[in-house]
Amino acid sequence: MMAFVLISIVFVSVAGAAFALAAAAYAPSSLLEERLKSLGWERPDRQKRFWVRERLDQAWDPLNKALPFSPGELSKTRKWLIQAGFRERRHLMMYSYSRAISTVAFVVVGLAAGGIHSLLLLVGLALLGFFSPRFLLKRRIRERQRLVTIGLPDALDLTVVCVEAGLPLDQAMMRVGEDLKYAHAELSEEFHLANLEMRAGKPRPEALRNLADRTGVDDVRSLVAALIQTDRFGTSIAQALRVYSDALRTERRRRAEEQAAKTSIKMIVPLVVFALVPLFLVTLGPALIGLFRDLSPAVRK
Repeated sequence: MMAFVLISIVFVSVAGAAFALAAAAYAPSSLLEERLKSLGWERPDRQKRFWVRERLDQAWDPLNKALPFSPGELSKTRKWLIQAGFRERRHLMMYSYSRAISTVAFVVVGLAAGGIHSLLLLVGLALLGFFSPRFLLKRRIRERQRLVTIGLPDALDLTVVCVEAGLPLDQAMMRVGEDLKYAHAELSEEFHLANLEMRAGKPRPEALRNLADRTGVDDVRSLVAALIQTDRFGTSIAQALRVYSDALRTERRRRAEEQAAKTSIKMIVPLVVFALVPLFLVTLGPALIGLFRDLSPAVRK
């Protein structure tokens, strides 16, 4: 009986230790996983995902060489994709092929519908399919820039607090990026990338300029220019951030007042179409109908 109890205790202990080790190794962002990763160990599913991505890149390469785009256009498109949040090389190829596939799809659908009897209409459908991915990409860029602009005041306030607490700018940006991970994910990601560039040895002005280029937001460009000048002249970063934060709030108030002033102009067309026209029909409609009934016999004679 004692032997059975001892064997059971040993079995439960070994099973529990194995389960705890496996749970710690496969838990997301665990310390054991980071240490195993530094030793060259990775999860099997992650290795499989990297293998599939490598095979996809190899499949895209022959088609990428056949693209009729110039280097300047590729650079501009690459910049747009980065501003939209697509940073991998395969995203550029997927975007290029989506334009070709969209063009062919619009033409094929138009021919299948049987309603195309003009070459001009066929060319119009082809152009519509060719520029549709670009339109969607521009819309994604504007939406992402709007989210970055919304999250910038909160990020500045947190950065001022961190800098005044004694943290350097790179550590403050890293801390702010972690704190805004769920509230403003886009801005948190950009701060994280800028911090990684500075930790990798890139000069701070260059990393900040890359931050402004990746976002494409005017407020971020102004902030980067202020930080670079502050770093160059050796003035207080916290004071510069506080002054820029006040200027940003003033600019936001001015933009809100501008949008409010445009509201009255934008309301003219809906007011005329949906209010004045029905009002004229309701007030003058019965009179016009009666006048028509009275004058119609005389007109017929």
